[in-house]
Amino acid sequence: MTRLFAGTPFDRPPQCDCCGRLEEECECPPPAPELPTFAAPETQTARLSVEKRKRGKMVTVIRGLAADESDLPALLTRLKTSCGAGGTLQQDSIEIQGRHLDRLRGHLKAIGYNVKG
Repeated sequence: MTRLFAGTPFDRPPQCDCCGRLEEECECPPPAPELPTFAAPETQTARLSVEKRKRGKMVTVIRGLAADESDLPALLTRLKTSCGAGGTLQQDSIEIQGRHLDRLRGHLKAIGYNVKG
């Protein structure tokens, strides 16, 4: 009786790509996960504005930062902490509750972003 994968690469036991030994005998360390690379802050321009929402609430909005080139969740956490306010991450913008133009402008410049507005 022949096996289903007889004579194919699947018939052989799995081997380590690094040392070539069988996987159960291999002592190689696991490969390190690849970390995402982000663009330098100096190459991006943050555009600041203040918008009025329903019931008179003011929101400071940061636009112009590419989501795939920046670590926006980490940046949002830093900005919320520096302002002592809440905030959220929208598709293409960061929103911080309240009017914080001067404080956010200074903080973003200290990080290295170009700031307009």
